[in-house]
This record gives sequence, C-alpha cells and structure tokens, in this order.
Amino acid sequence: MAQCVQSVQEFIQDSFVPMVAVLCSEDAEKLTRKNNLNFSELLRPFCRLTSEGHMRDPNNQVQVVKNLRISVNNVVTRPSVPASGVPGHAHRRLLSEVVLTCQPAEGGVANVITAGDYDLNISATTPWFEAYRESFLQSMPASDHEFLNHYLACLLVVSSSEAVPVEKFLKLSQEQHRIQHSGEYTNPKWFIPNTLKYYVLLHDMSQGDEQRADSVYEDMKQRYGAQGCYLLKVNSRTAAAGADEQIPDPWSQYLHKNSLQSQVQLGLATRLHIVDNDIVCHLSDGVLVNSLDNTHPLQLDTPSDTPGSLDALRAVAVETKPPPIATGVAAATSHGACLTLNDHDRIRLFIQEFTFRGLLPHIEKNIRQLNDQLVSRKGLSRSLFSATKKWFGGGKVPEKSIAELKNTSGLLYPPEAPELQIRKMADLCFLVQLYDLAYSCYHTAKKDFLSDQAMLYAAGALEMAAVSAFLQVGAPRPYPAHYMDTAIQTYRDVSKNMILAERCALLSAEVLKSQAKYSDAATLLIKMTSEDSDLRSALLLEQAAHCFINMRNPMVRKFAFHMILAGHRFSKAGQKRHALRCYCQAMQVYKGKGWSLAEDHINFTIGRQSFTLRQPENAVTAFRHILTNDSQQTSTQQGAFLREYLYVYKNVTGACEVALPQLPLPCINSSATRVYFGHERRLAEGEKQAATHVSLDQEFDRDLAAMWQDLEEQVVAAAKRGVVPATFQPTQCCLNSQTDNLRFPLAVVEEPIIVEVVFRNPLKVPLVLSDLSLLWKFTLKDFNRPQPQEDSVGDAVAISNEKEASVPRVRKDDVIATEVIPEFYLSPEETKLARLKLLPHQTGQLNILGLVYNLASTSSTGDTTINSPSAAEGTSVRGRQDLEIQGPRLNQTKEEKTSVSHGPDRRLDPTITPPMPLLEVFFLQFPTALLCGEIRKAYVEFCNVSRVTLCGLRVASTHPDFFTFGSSSLATPLTPLSPTSFENCSAYKTLATPPGATPGSVAAVTLVSEGDFGSGIGLRGGGVSGTGGKGITEIPLGEGTLKPGESTQLPLWLRGPDQEGVHEIHFLFYYESAEQGGKISHRVLRHTVFICASRSLSVRATACRSNTLPEEEEERNGSMLVFVDVENINSSEAGVREFHIAQVSSSSKQWRLHKCINPAEDKDCKLTSRERGKLCFRATRCKPLQAFPFLSMSGVSSPQIITSTTPCADFFFRRCQPLEHSRSQGVGHGGGAKDIAGVVRKCNEVDLDIIILWKAFVVEDNKQVILEGQLHVALQTIDKEACSLTQKEEAQEMVLLKFKPELPPPMTRPSMEQLSHLIKTNLQYPESYSHPFNQKSLCMVPVTLTLSNCSLAQVDVIIDLRHKTTSPESLEVHGSFTWLGQTQFKLQLGAQEVMRVQLQACFLHAGVYNLGTPRVFAKLADQGAMCETSQQTATPALIIIINST
Repeated sequence: MAQCVQSVQEFIQDSFVPMVAVLCSEDAEKLTRKNNLNFSELLRPFCRLTSEGHMRDPNNQVQVVKNLRISVNNVVTRPSVPASGVPGHAHRRLLSEVVLTCQPAEGGVANVITAGDYDLNISATTPWFEAYRESFLQSMPASDHEFLNHYLACLLVVSSSEAVPVEKFLKLSQEQHRIQHSGEYTNPKWFIPNTLKYYVLLHDMSQGDEQRADSVYEDMKQRYGAQGCYLLKVNSRTAAAGADEQIPDPWSQYLHKNSLQSQVQLGLATRLHIVDNDIVCHLSDGVLVNSLDNTHPLQLDTPSDTPGSLDALRAVAVETKPPPIATGVAAATSHGACLTLNDHDRIRLFIQEFTFRGLLPHIEKNIRQLNDQLVSRKGLSRSLFSATKKWFGGGKVPEKSIAELKNTSGLLYPPEAPELQIRKMADLCFLVQLYDLAYSCYHTAKKDFLSDQAMLYAAGALEMAAVSAFLQVGAPRPYPAHYMDTAIQTYRDVSKNMILAERCALLSAEVLKSQAKYSDAATLLIKMTSEDSDLRSALLLEQAAHCFINMRNPMVRKFAFHMILAGHRFSKAGQKRHALRCYCQAMQVYKGKGWSLAEDHINFTIGRQSFTLRQPENAVTAFRHILTNDSQQTSTQQGAFLREYLYVYKNVTGACEVALPQLPLPCINSSATRVYFGHERRLAEGEKQAATHVSLDQEFDRDLAAMWQDLEEQVVAAAKRGVVPATFQPTQCCLNSQTDNLRFPLAVVEEPIIVEVVFRNPLKVPLVLSDLSLLWKFTLKDFNRPQPQEDSVGDAVAISNEKEASVPRVRKDDVIATEVIPEFYLSPEETKLARLKLLPHQTGQLNILGLVYNLASTSSTGDTTINSPSAAEGTSVRGRQDLEIQGPRLNQTKEEKTSVSHGPDRRLDPTITPPMPLLEVFFLQFPTALLCGEIRKAYVEFCNVSRVTLCGLRVASTHPDFFTFGSSSLATPLTPLSPTSFENCSAYKTLATPPGATPGSVAAVTLVSEGDFGSGIGLRGGGVSGTGGKGITEIPLGEGTLKPGESTQLPLWLRGPDQEGVHEIHFLFYYESAEQGGKISHRVLRHTVFICASRSLSVRATACRSNTLPEEEEERNGSMLVFVDVENINSSEAGVREFHIAQVSSSSKQWRLHKCINPAEDKDCKLTSRERGKLCFRATRCKPLQAFPFLSMSGVSSPQIITSTTPCADFFFRRCQPLEHSRSQGVGHGGGAKDIAGVVRKCNEVDLDIIILWKAFVVEDNKQVILEGQLHVALQTIDKEACSLTQKEEAQEMVLLKFKPELPPPMTRPSMEQLSHLIKTNLQYPESYSHPFNQKSLCMVPVTLTLSNCSLAQVDVIIDLRHKTTSPESLEVHGSFTWLGQTQFKLQLGAQEVMRVQLQACFLHAGVYNLGTPRVFAKLADQGAMCETSQQTATPALIIIINST
C-alpha cells in the first residue's frame, strides 16, 4: 500500500473515538452562527487533546491516555430504518465526491522505485484513498452489535442571554432523555442508559453581561457540580473588527467533510450528476455506470465500423453541464470572524476540562460498574481484570468453521444481556486505550457469541480483539490475522454486510502493511473487490498494486496489471482522472518491453480518457504511440485507431489554429533524404545522346565520388595555372547521407531544387496524403553587394511559407515556387519515395524545414485502391513533419571521442547564388563497341541553356587516350563529315604517292612537337598518363566563349582501348562564367560511357643490329633491322572479314624506318582470322639534331597516310607509354660516359616507336564497311621483343619488413650480354676466289675486319686469330684454314669510331670455308680491373675457294 500520513496506530485510534452529542438552545445556536458555524463545528478543530489524561483501571492502577481525540456531533434524529449493510445512494455519492475532489497535487512528491530494468515513478502517497477511508469510517451507521460509535455523553448548551438559563438546561435535559429512552428514535444510539450530561453556558463577550453570566455559572456549579458544567466565553470581538485582522481559520478543512455528511444525513438525491471538468457520470440501480467504459479492462473496444467507438467520442465531445450541487457553504465565506486567539484557547481549554474532569471519570466509573456487575453475575473473583488467567487457563471450546455455523445473523440480545455488557465494557476500555483489558473482554465475548452462534456479534468481537492485540504496548502476543479473516468472511458471507467487511479489511490491511506483510495485505484487498461497488474495488486494487511494488522483491508486472484493473474500475465509477493516472503509471512497466497489444490497449485508453478530460495534447500523444509503433493489431483495429486518432486530432487543431501540428504518420526516414540541385537532364533527341551527368536514379558510390573529385581537382589546377585554390569545394549535385554535408551547398537561382523523401507506412491500412509540399524558410541576400553591406543583410527578415502551407493550394511563388503533389497514396506497410521540387526566384539563404500535407485514411480498410473521392470527404487533418537530420559523429579531438557529439548536416540549407552558365552536352553517332585500336569519328554538341555567357571549357577524363578533339595548330581543318557516309570516307589524311615510287621506297619525314597535339598540357615531357596526373584538354570554341542560347558542334575522334573487354570511361566537362567574382567559381558536367572493346590485331616487334657496312653517309652512325610480326586475333563473332596492314610508321628522336625489305610479291598484306604476317624494315640512326620526336612513314601500300596530323598523331602522343625518364637514364652516379651501366645501356637502347595503321573490312546489313585503326609498339632494347598488348603484371611477392636502415645499393654492374654488344664486327672479302693450286699450293686471300664502336666511350679491343674450330661438324662442312701474319691485335677505338684491320687467310685446298673464326674481346678503356668480354660473333662468313685449273 502507499505511504500514509498517519501511522497505523494513529489511524486505528482516530477511527474509534468517544462520541459526544450536542443539544443547543436557539439562542446558543444564534450566538455561534455569528461565526458561520454551529456549536459542534465550532469545537471540531480543537477535539484532539494535546496533553495526557489519567484514569484508573478496575485494579485501581493509573493508566495514561495519550493523544486522545473525541468526536462532537449534533443530535440528528430520523425514523427507524432497518440496517441493510449495503451503502445507500447518498452514502455512495459522499464517498465518490470525496475521492473526486481529492486529486494528485501538481508537482507532488514522487517515489522512484528501481526494480530490475524498471525505473518507476510512482506517487509516494494516495491522499484520495486516505480521504475515502476517513469519510467511510466517519459516515458508518451505528450498529446494535457494537457500541464504539454510540454516544457516551451529551453537551447541553445554553446561551447566557436566556432569561432563565437553568430552565432551558432542564428542557434540554428532558429532550435528551426523551430521545434516548422513549423508543421513538433508533438514532442516535447511546452507549449506556445513564448518559453523561455536561452543561455548557455559552457567553457572548461582545454583547452579553459578563457578571450575570458568572452568577449563573455559580448557580450551575451548585446545582450540577463543578465537574458537570462549564462557562465558555466566545465572540470577543465583532465581525466588522474581525475583517480587519487576519486570524487563522482552522475550520475550513473540516467543513467540506461536514457538508458532505449533512447531505448523507439528509439523503437528498437518488439520481445525481457529479461534475468535474465536464466529466459526466450517472447513477443507475445503485451502481455508478460510465457511459464509455463498461467493458473488460483488457478488451479493446469494438472497431469504428460498428456503432459505438467513434460515436461515443463524439458524444463525449458534446459539452453537457448539469446543474451543480449546492454545497451549503459558500467558498468565500469566512469562519470564526468574531473569535480571537484567546477564544481559540478558551475553546481548547473547554475541551480539555470536559474530557479530563467529565468524560474520562464518567468512563472510568462505568468500567468499574460493568466490571463489578460481570464479576457478581458470573460468580468469579473480585476483579475480572485479575482473573484473566483463570478464564483462559482451562480447556478452550473448539472454534467452528463458518460452513458449520447456521445463519444466525438475525439473533438479537437484549440490552441488559451479560454478553453485551462484556462487549460494552470491552469497547469502553478500547476507547480509552486500555487495550489489554479490552482484548480480554473481546476474547471472552467472542467465545460467548460463538457458543450462541451469534455470528454478527462474534465477528465484531473477533475484529476488535485482533485490533486490541495489535495495539497492546510491547506486543505481548502476535497479531491474530486469522481473527480478521474470519470476521471479514462472516460479515461478507453470513451477515451480508459489506460495510463492516470493508472496515475490517481496511484495518487489517493497514496492520499487515505495518508488519511488511505486503503479499497478505494485497491478497486481502483483492478479495474485497466485487461488482457491487466500482469505487471501492478501484481503490482497493490500487492499494493492492502498491503492496506488490513495495515488497522486498518488487513484483512489477503484478503492480502494473492491478493498476490497469484499478484504472478500469475507476473509469466505470466515473473517476476519469484517477483512471487516467492508473493507466499512466502502469504504462511505465509495459512501455518498450515487447508487450505490444497491452501497450496499445493502455495507450488507447489513455487517449480516450485524456480526450474526455479535455486534455487533447495528452490524447494525441497516446494515439501517436499506437500508430507509430510496430503494431501487431489487425488491419481492422488499426483502421479504427487511425480514424479515432484523426477525429481527436481534428478537434485539437480546430480549437487552436496557431501553428500546424506535428503528424506521426507516415514515418519519414530523414537521414535517407536526398537533395538534387539543377534541372533534370533532357532526354536524347533523335540521334543525339545526352550526357549522363548526375540524377536521383543513380546510386551513390563512394569510390566513384572520390574519382570525380580527383578529376575535378586536376581540371581546376589546370585552369588555375597548376594550383588548386584554398577555397576549392568539390561540386556535389546530389547530397545524401554519405556525402560531405558540413558546408552550405550552393544552388543557382532559377534552377530547381529537388528533395527526395522516403515515406514508410507502418500500418496495415492504406494512407492517403494530399496537397503534399515542402515547408521552407528563406532569407533574402544580395551577393552582388560589397562585403560590408552583405554582412548587414544578416539581419534580414526571414520569409516562410508556413502560413500559406496551412491552407492548401495557396503558395508564395514570387520568392520560391513550391511544387504541390495533389495526392500521394501509400499502400499498407509500403515504403515509397516522393520527389518535391522548389524553384528559387531570388538569391539568399534557404532552409528546408519539413513537409506539410493532409493525412487521411481510406473509407474502407479493405480497399487498396481509391475509386472515389471518399477519402477526401472523410476525416483528414492538415499537419506537418519536420526533416531533422543528425550530422556525422565528431571523432577528432579527445573531447569528441569521449562524448557523443554530432556535426552539422546542411544538405537542406542551400545558399541560392546569382545566375551561372548551364552547359548541356550531346553526342552524335557515339559508338558503344569498338575494335581494339579502332579509330572512329563522332561529334559533340555543346549548348549553353542559361542566360550567362560560358567560357573556359575543358574536359578531363579517366581515359585521355580514348578521345581527341584534334590539333588546332598543324591539322588541316576538315569539313565535318556526315555520319551516314562513314563507310566511304577515312579519318586519316593521305598523301598521293609520287610517280614511279614503290611501296618499299624511302618514307617521308615530318618534324612535329608533342605539345601541338594537346597531350602535354601540364605534363610536358611526361606522357599523358604518367604519375603526374591525367591529361586535361581545352575544348576549342569559336571565340573562346559560348553565349546564352548558342550551341556549337565539334568533331571528336575516338580510339578503341588496347585491352579487350567492357571499359567504363568518365568525362568531366569544366566551364566557367564570363562574369567573374561569383559565389560559384566554376561548374562541371559529368558523362560516363561504356565501351565494349573487341580484339583486333596483335603486333610484336624486334630490333636487331645490321652487320652490313654503311653505304651512305647518313647511315654511318649505324643501322638495324626491325621485324614486325602481325597476327589477326579477332574472333569470328565480330563480323570482321579480314584486316589489311595499310601502313607502318615510326617515331623516334634517334631512329627512323628507312626501307621495307620484304620480298616484292607481298605487295598487299592481308590477314584473315588467325593469320600471321611478318614485315621487315631497315632502320637507320638519325642525326642528333632534332629536339622533338618526328614521324616517318613507310607504307606497304599507297597512297601514304599522313601520320603527323590528327587523329593519328593525337592518339600516338596520348598512348599509354612508359615514362620518358626511364628511357634516357644515361646519367647515373658517376655522370656522363664514365657511368658503366649508362654507357652500356645506351649502347643497346633503341627508343623507337612503331605505328601500325590497319583497315578492317566488316559486313553490316549486306554492306561492306571499312574500319580503320592504329596500334603502337615501343621498341626500347636491341633483341628484346615488344608487343602492342600490355602484358599482365605478375603479382608482387610479399616484402618482409626491415627495421634496420638499408645500406645504399651497390653500383649495378652491366651484364655479360650487355657488354657483348660494345663492338660490332664485319668481315669484307670476295664471295669466291679462284686459285691454281696446281701451280701454287698456298692460296692467300685478303680479308678486311671492320670494327665499329657502338658505345660513346673509348674501348680497348683485343683480336685473337688463334681460335680454331674443333667440332667435327664444322670441319666436315667448312674445312680448315689458317690466318697469316699477326695473330693478335690490341687496339683502342674512340667513341663510335670505325676501324678496319687488314687480315690474310691461307687455304690449302679448294672448298667452302667459314671466315668467321676471329674472336674479338672488348672492355671500356677506363675500367682497368675489368676483363675483356667476348663480343657477339657475326653470322657465318662463307667463302668459296675454286681451283682454277
């Protein structure tokens, strides 16, 4: 049970107090009425004695009486009414109004109880229960089987202003005697026949004669004795004087109870209205019935489809106010206006004198007389008090069960019966706190009553015996709870007296609670609940719930369950506020624990009760929980909930139309909101293909976003002279939860802003949203003003569309045009996207706040489509939902890591900037599939669709080698070709073959610069795709600008990627505004294409040194052979019939292709599927005078293609090639020619690029189409094969971690193979030589050995002619000969020097001989420690010796 203000001992003592009656004369009544009080009301605040009283028990022992209170009441007589034991209508009304008027205090003390996972906030006290209990006990009717509420004394009050006060006293005394002994009245009841009469002379100090009053009082003392009378002087001042002085009013707290009790005594109404905050309850058939809640507490109401639910709410909404009850005492009336504080003390002293000198001696005398009578009648010892052991020492009569006892509740004892005398003596002892003696008497009476089977009397004795045992000082015996249980069962089942049973239960529950027996107390209280009284059941169930929560191990769920039951009974009893409080307290237990159905029931009931009590905000909150949680209710029930919620909401919004209310449905995933800035892209028009850019239909990819940002940084750096500005912000056209939203996004005036919102319908019934639009706030700001003025604009007044949004279809379109969706349908449990558009017309700061819409449910819960405007006709509410997006969690500093703080998310707060140019790009005849290396010509159209001039157009790409816009300096302007005539024209420019020239003739040479073809922007000398970044291309415009509304079309050459497969190629178009100083520095447009590349040709090339002597002056620096191996690796599915090798060109600073030395019959090189062709070219070294690479052309067919122009040169320079510095590492640690590795590497380096131009013949739609393309091969080292297809890199091996610093790497020594190419040798001799061996046996032939130094350093050479061939095969084939003269030479050759050594060979016989036997050793001259390395031997040099005879 809840905590009480009084202790249980104080509560029981105050429940049973001596009763004193009052009889007043008319003059005395008038005298007290000056204070708006009658005499009993005048005494009531002073009826508790502050000092101790003393009296003697029958054993003449002095007993102390502490904290005694008496009850003083006017004598009210009424006709004899049979005691029914069932409370009447007036009694019910009294208790109901007492509970109704006692509500929880605002901000009252709360008791926080922690039990497991629960933290419950429960009211510490229940004053309404205490008020009910007090009123119930005080208003109990007097009963014949007990004497506790019988009158012990009677105060006879006469005014001193009476002519003969003594006669008046005599009349009042006779009146009291007549009331008590005539038998005409059953009420009031008197304790003993000889009732104490106490004579009070009331004197008015302000009007009466005090001397006369004193003389009358002296006469009274002579007549009635000093202990039997009293002179009470009151009204020491007038009412007018009392109005000026503030005196405490101790009567106000008692008068309301008195007025209620007077109504009970008058028995005014059998049908009544209890009005509190428009709560209407009806009393019908003796039971308080609630017109709304007459159902089981755990049963949900019937759905709204059936009559009752929504109609009941509408019925409650109708304001009905019956006439209020007259209380009899005006609220503003003051009490005790004629009394001073001295008068208060006189009244207090009067009560004390009456009690101590009159009442207590009277009780003591009667106890002694009753004790003597009982002793004499029973023949026992002198004192019953001293013979207690004798009484209870013998054998006890076994107590019979209630079932064995017959119904003898109608048995009545005569007043003089000994059993009643014992009971009377026990009650007297109990009233004056003689609990030991009282217990003995009650126990004796109980045995007598049980033996007589007088069950009502026995139950009373059992009840008071248990209470007396509990109140005994020192607790000599345990509390007999079974006495109380037997008494309650007897009252309820045998005597059918629920009032006495309820009193007994209230007393026993308090005692059990004080002994911490909460479980027993709760069981007792629950047993007392019944259907005859909803109010009593509600209060007792609530107290039982408090017992469960106050146990040592709190039973939280039992507490909540019984609070629900109590709330239901409170609701049936008309106590709406108490019902709401119980449900709210129980909600703390069920909330968020998965008890969804119970939670729905509680929220639904709270919503209804709150609506009934005119608390619409609480009602809306409760209904919101039903609809937003994941409900497990059926669709029918959810539909009923939704309709009632809309009805309640409509009443709330109808009452106050200050602001749009927050709606709970549908659920909005705010973090998933996406914002798109700009126009939606135009679709393709005919053959035009629009740039893909960014759209809301694309999913966000973090890697792609980083790639686009990297491209943008590169193009911005290229546009800003290689430096990215510090204020650079990457362009973000579409913002979502994964983008960087810390800064205010920039939008452009007159360009739409599209907000994508994710709606989710959590219900199983459809929802209809109508007039859906965005809610925004806008602050005007002029960005063209100077900076100081711009700062002052911060105080500008914000413009909002909230007022316009409350009325559908009324918008502020002059500032920002707001799109309205007329109807948005959400199916049951559907998640759906809505895209809402804003079009700003002025610059400033925009804040998108949320959404505004009308919420309605469909007419039928089973419908999934709307066939009629019934939804619009039904209940709909206009409200809003805010878009509140939580930013990313901050996790940088220590404070941020230790706390949970979030940064801003400004995706809904764009800054509207002045106009900017807007570019649209269209592609014409852009292919989707190409052969590897295929060249295709397309067209790009650039359109400026804004009102601002566009300039600085550039493009960056992830594949800069895929496209080119051509060279603006060297390329001859070409007339744009029609895409439909592609098969009849070539993308290459050709040069007519001079007359008489052959395909193998010397090719033309053209000197070009890499920078002329746009590949060197920002990357001069580093290649297009080096590690420094990707190529940026400036797009040539007519005058460098594109004016508003203008468009231009440019040719675009494409080359298929070298690797087969599907390639994702990204373009980023960059452009600026011609008007500088804007808020946005630049804009970009994205485009992504997918190209499917099919295999075409595979080219492998190898360079070998030529051993022939140079014939021309230009070839003196050396020559070599280039072998080109071309294979058709195209698959047959591509439809390519055959490939033609149209031309082979070269590019190098050191070499050029000189002549094709293929056999003459291979005039046209054709390759069908899987065929391979070989080409051989002679390359000569150029004069090292050119500063730039150049292209030479060696065609295998005519006419020749000019490879030094667009597009061939563009794609060559944009190819993916190794870094330039890797080719020319001639300078190492030593520097210059002294670096051994550098010198040797230079000796073997080629640095020659081969360009293979081809044509492919494809049949498409019965027409032959010629495709063109080019492949590149980079030759770097002699005798090392190079391929047009890049080899796959092998996986790198795992590198072990090294914790010690590494030593600098030693100088790399050149390999033996590299050192074997220092010297190139060549033997010059006649192919055949005739010699007459018959004439001369020795044949001597002169041979010239040519040595050529291939390096750039001095080389020491040793020539050894002593080497002999020893293999038998060589002897058989070639025979043996010998060298004459010097057999070993030591020479030194300068850089690239050519030296000839004259030798002489001697032959003995005719035959074929191999002269290639000399061995040549070489080493660098400055490397003394190095041994000579054998140089690469030449091919066999065969000579034929012929015998001429």
